[in-house]
Amino acid sequence: RTLPRQHVTADPVAHPSPETSDNRPMLRHSIPVLQVTSSERAQAFYCGQLGFTLEFTYRPFGTVDPCYMGIVRDGVMVHVSSFSGDGMKGSVGVILCDDVNALHAEYTAKGVAIDTGPIDQDYGTREMYVKDEDRNCLRFTQPRDEP
Repeated sequence: RTLPRQHVTADPVAHPSPETSDNRPMLRHSIPVLQVTSSERAQAFYCGQLGFTLEFTYRPFGTVDPCYMGIVRDGVMVHVSSFSGDGMKGSVGVILCDDVNALHAEYTAKGVAIDTGPIDQDYGTREMYVKDEDRNCLRFTQPRDEP
């Protein structure tokens, strides 16, 4: 059984949310925060291998770590933190994408270890999982057309 497409893509028409007084939806998007041991190694992995761009860093003590940073690729933002209270290692972020196979080809050409996939899930998506050294997992997910 596959999920209807609106369940996979969170279609705002199919899933309306409360609106503000000027008729704008209150929620816009979510940003995962991944907890890492080393901000330098995380930046090398996410920016150097996965193609993200460093958007900002916050290092309040003048040291490399702790650090809170924002990275972005194709308009998708992910936050990465080496502050001890920000989440836990081994977290998961789901990123919807247009072509899991093309992303897989790009990453394998760069030598990125693919944890899972690409695989077709029985709930209607094609997915690939990539993990960093702290076991945080990005699940790149593409809705499949109905057979």
